Amino acid sequence: MRRAEQSPLNIAIIGAGATGLAAAWDFARAGHSVSIFEATDRVGGLAAGFKDDNWDWTLEKFYHHWFANDHDILRLADEMGVRDKIIFPRPKTSFWLDGKIVRSEISPSALLLPLPLLATIRMALAGLAIKLSPRWQPFEHVTADSWMRRWMGRQAYETFFKPLLIGKFAHEYDQVPMSFMWARIVKRTLKLGTYQGGFQAFMDELARQLRERGVRICLNAPAQGIGSRNGKPWLKAAGESRQFDRLICTTSPKLLLQLAEGLADTAYGKEVAALKSIGGLCVVFALKHPLLPDDTYWLNLPADTPEKSRSAFPFLALVEHTNYLPRKHYGGDHIIYCGDYVHPGHEYFRLDEEELVERFLPALGKINPAFERSWLRKWWVWRAPYAQPVPRLHHSQRLPAVNTPLPGVYWASMSQVYPWDRGTNYAVEIGRRAAALAMSG
Repeated sequence: MRRAEQSPLNIAIIGAGATGLAAAWDFARAGHSVSIFEATDRVGGLAAGFKDDNWDWTLEKFYHHWFANDHDILRLADEMGVRDKIIFPRPKTSFWLDGKIVRSEISPSALLLPLPLLATIRMALAGLAIKLSPRWQPFEHVTADSWMRRWMGRQAYETFFKPLLIGKFAHEYDQVPMSFMWARIVKRTLKLGTYQGGFQAFMDELARQLRERGVRICLNAPAQGIGSRNGKPWLKAAGESRQFDRLICTTSPKLLLQLAEGLADTAYGKEVAALKSIGGLCVVFALKHPLLPDDTYWLNLPADTPEKSRSAFPFLALVEHTNYLPRKHYGGDHIIYCGDYVHPGHEYFRLDEEELVERFLPALGKINPAFERSWLRKWWVWRAPYAQPVPRLHHSQRLPAVNTPLPGVYWASMSQVYPWDRGTNYAVEIGRRAAALAMSG
């Protein structure tokens, strides 16, 4: 890490998620003065967790895991001295097909897929070709819908992959580039990682070490405006305006444009405004009994139509977290996530929490007919209007740079990690990349 060659820089970071904390880590190690401004009452961003009274571990508000090849988060954990606290179980992932649970990862059960043998082989060969393709660039010029239909075959595509695309991207499912699927297939590993104590414990430990290095973390301190004056950025937060040498903003595109003075009228601002994203939500149930009969962790649910009200299930994934991690960490509860991605204008963001629970709860009985409401001990609802970027064809040509036209102001967000998908690994990568740019600028 390069040490500061002159006097230390005074740096502001908006957002105490993985991106902001990772950037602060490199700034602090280089000897700079760092202040982080976070709108909520804890660090972690979309990886933040919560904890019920009888739990030993925190639970993520939105289900999270790391892949075994998530090198950026693992490298950071090494530097923090906590790599030994990351564990990699190998849980089961499955599809719900024709009223049955069908294993999806490579295993002897793959021979039992509800497809003719030739269709299964064709799908496997196409998947292998993607996995072995070293470059993503050719895939961003064709939609996932057309590529997979052609090379995997209509039957395999419409049985397995089209429902997943519809479930996530709704009416835009056939506009998403194949580079999105390339990244998901290339990155996926059978072992899935987490931090002992939960992701919140990892974020809290990172925040603790940052404070030890002199980083100031201001919670409940939402940014109210940013700009640049006399070649240096300024930030208004908690009613006070201060000038800094560098400023890194880690917010959504919409919030960046709301905060940044004059940015919306620039060519850069128009690039930011053109980015698309959707929201995410999870209804979390604590049950007294297990739900999935075969210890499946992740169950992909079919979506035949973008209209949730006409689909067999009102959400796209059911995750039995305690088939991944021991339920002893959660007071003996069986933890169920019901997760979905929808546009922030969707009714799922307007319904009150009780209505959303009542919308989702009957689906548990479809998956396990023995389910009864008496199994339910407690529930929680978590919603985030900015949770998943929506890439388009030739998307790499549409990405705004990390350095903005405002002198000393940098923007680092999950909308810029393409072709990779959002997640803490790439949040760390772009945070450290932004820090390097800021220190060299």
